[in-house]
Amino acid sequence: MELELLPFSRTHNVLIDVNEFHHKRTLKPHSGHHVWHSDFVKMPCSPESLINTGWVTSSERSRWEVVSKQLESLAKKTTASVGDVEKAIKKYNPKYEDQWSFDALHTFVQKSPKEEKYYTSVFPKIAKLASNLPHYIKKAIPLLQKGQTQSITLSQSQIACLLANAFYCTFPHRNSPNPRAEYHNYPTINFNSLFEKWSERKREKLRALLHYFHTVTDPATRPCGLVTFERRYIRDRDMPNWGSCKETVPELHVSSVGFIEEQGAGMLQVDFACNMIGGGVLGSGLVQEEILFLMNPELIVSRLFTEKLGDNECLFITGSQQFSQYSGYSDTFKWVGPHRDDFERDEWQRLHRQIVAMDALHFRHQREQYNMKQVTRELNKAYCGFKADDNTYPDFLPDIATGNWGCGAFNGDPKLKALIQLMAAARAHRGVAFFIFKNFSLERELQNMHHLLVTHRTTVGELYEFLDDYCAVIQSAHTHVDLFDWFRNTLKHMSQL
Repeated sequence: MELELLPFSRTHNVLIDVNEFHHKRTLKPHSGHHVWHSDFVKMPCSPESLINTGWVTSSERSRWEVVSKQLESLAKKTTASVGDVEKAIKKYNPKYEDQWSFDALHTFVQKSPKEEKYYTSVFPKIAKLASNLPHYIKKAIPLLQKGQTQSITLSQSQIACLLANAFYCTFPHRNSPNPRAEYHNYPTINFNSLFEKWSERKREKLRALLHYFHTVTDPATRPCGLVTFERRYIRDRDMPNWGSCKETVPELHVSSVGFIEEQGAGMLQVDFACNMIGGGVLGSGLVQEEILFLMNPELIVSRLFTEKLGDNECLFITGSQQFSQYSGYSDTFKWVGPHRDDFERDEWQRLHRQIVAMDALHFRHQREQYNMKQVTRELNKAYCGFKADDNTYPDFLPDIATGNWGCGAFNGDPKLKALIQLMAAARAHRGVAFFIFKNFSLERELQNMHHLLVTHRTTVGELYEFLDDYCAVIQSAHTHVDLFDWFRNTLKHMSQL
């Protein structure tokens, strides 16, 4: 299927010159101007971004003058120490001079093996890239706000420049943890939290991210495509009436080996997201979402403009590039080395990789999830993530690569979450591939349950009613009743009637 010409519209903001792209296939930044407004990203190079250089208001001056002076000074160096980086960042963030620690970055460089000593030569290159912000981003970047379907398309070079500024902590109004702060409903974007509180996790994160910057600052390996970020919102009245859905369960592939990002290549890949996109990627978090963002660092830029996700919203990212390989998970996570991304590109020069970030509910106690209000919320969230946009032909819908969404730290029941995702996928008319790493017993149970539901031609509506009955049983029972055992007994009883 061919895409229409790269469109610019009220709901799709393209940061490159569309005409230049259509006629010359070049990725020239779109001309315009920055907007200092709460509906847009407040840019470091905006004239309205000021810094107080004294004790009186009259001593305010352009913050970008200070930022660019520091970055340009670093950029002239062949190598820069962590002390140089710290000094520069604190120069234009004086408010945090005594609050921000760089111990993790200092320790990281000190403990780096000889073959990875290139880091100090990358710091000036990142500074040079960051200092060119006014040349890369020439128009306002709108915020992807709650309750709206909106898209932003940027070049990979523009993303690299924005992330270089995040590395050097240049974004204004994005540092305060105060719940009344202007951007309290947005994730953090500046990297200061990554540079503090040394741990083995921080070491592996920094290895991955500095490899990314090493790649994008080298003219020989600099990427040259586009990436689209789309916030998708579905109104309550447009959600399915789950109890009356007639679809039967879709095709299912279950595997206890393999990974979403590898064996799920070419499918819609699910990011087990936090409602604040990226979760703890810039802190200590290191589970599925954070690992995904470290392997595909271009995803991190979504934190700059994506407001906290609501119950009926997901974020789709099309075209991000994988730069690294890894092993392990959480405390065993290791950056293994570079990754060569061989995905083809579409007509918009985006890599054929689409990721959907959808956040599950976090249950303090497992029992809380056996409630139809919670089940319906999760169904609606998964449907929002699985439903194709209205312009996609059904024949071109890839299957969904997912797994134990919302389980683990979020306390979700893997069996319940599997059924919820199957139901949402059925309604969205897509097949599902489940990757449940090394859980061989769950693999067998899912396969057997799927076979049973297919044999009985169970509809989504019937499953919804069964779940309603099951939740009522759980709420009144003193001991836990296994979901699949209960379903088997219920279907067996129905077949005997």
